[in-house]
Amino acid sequence: MMDRFFSWGNRLHSGETSLPFVPKARLWLSIAAGVLVLSAVLPFFRGGFNLGIEFTGGSSFAVSNVQDTSAAIGEEAVSEVAPEAEAQLVPTSDTSVRIQTRQLSNDQMQSIADNLVAAYGVATDDVTFTYIGPTFGQDIAERMFTGLVVFIALAALVLALYFRTWKMSAAAIGGLFSVMIITVGIYSITGLNITPAAVIAFLTVLALSLYDTVVVFDKVRENTQDFQENTRMKFSELVNLAVNQTTVRSINTSVVSTLPVAAVLFIGVFVFGAATLMDIALALFIGQVVAFISSLFVASPLYALLRSREPAVREQEQRVKEARERRGLPDIPPVLFETEEQLKERGALAG
Repeated sequence: MMDRFFSWGNRLHSGETSLPFVPKARLWLSIAAGVLVLSAVLPFFRGGFNLGIEFTGGSSFAVSNVQDTSAAIGEEAVSEVAPEAEAQLVPTSDTSVRIQTRQLSNDQMQSIADNLVAAYGVATDDVTFTYIGPTFGQDIAERMFTGLVVFIALAALVLALYFRTWKMSAAAIGGLFSVMIITVGIYSITGLNITPAAVIAFLTVLALSLYDTVVVFDKVRENTQDFQENTRMKFSELVNLAVNQTTVRSINTSVVSTLPVAAVLFIGVFVFGAATLMDIALALFIGQVVAFISSLFVASPLYALLRSREPAVREQEQRVKEARERRGLPDIPPVLFETEEQLKERGALAG
């Protein structure tokens, strides 16, 4: 199986096998746009984006040394005192739970703490509670938004300077936006709260996505550096070849980085019940999968599309097409080190 994978990678690198990232750019971008819209809209059918109390403010209760982590026990204990509190219970281990509610008064929190002691049959010291004010939560949300804007602005500037073209920077940032919105949307559809841990995961995913995109774009830049002098391959074909040549590397990087997260998510959370890791593990898992797809099917095709209307690109592609016609060659991308006779034979078979 690995031999086939490596053989497939070699064929991608030479152009013998070619995935149509650029030829079907509009299709991939249309699909991405559709998924992006769904990711932004569907969470509202589940009540919107659920921000944790760290952002909205509220009350939090922690109960340890419990025998039963059933959500019904904690929710009933809260509703007896404050039916409107909208309690959300999360088991943090096999013997502890965390309950979050809307903002409550000190008297209500004390009464709920007493109810939790009785409901779970634990000591008074095993129940602790805290309050996060709405001003503090709003301050955290504003800092998060500011940090995100600064990150994107710096990323756009650095990419524009590194690649010496704003179109690569714009394509990379477009890919980042798609990763961010789709990841947050899919995460929110699950009904989980957006917590500081989830936000850290989202920002980590953006960094990973940016890294993967830079690797692909570096190869694109290498292939297209002197594209105007190239009479063998069109600009769009050079970009598509570059993306194909980095596909195996992107797969390897994504698999290696996703496996530990998958282990934490599926073994740590679902098998051993470490629910406190659910938000960050799920956000990372979703984000890494989306980031891998975006670097190949969004950022790269978007870059090719942005440059497709440039006069220099159009002239070069027309020259290559005319050169092929003069030589009697088919208008298809050649394989590396392929002779004209071999190209003609392949064109005849394809036709």
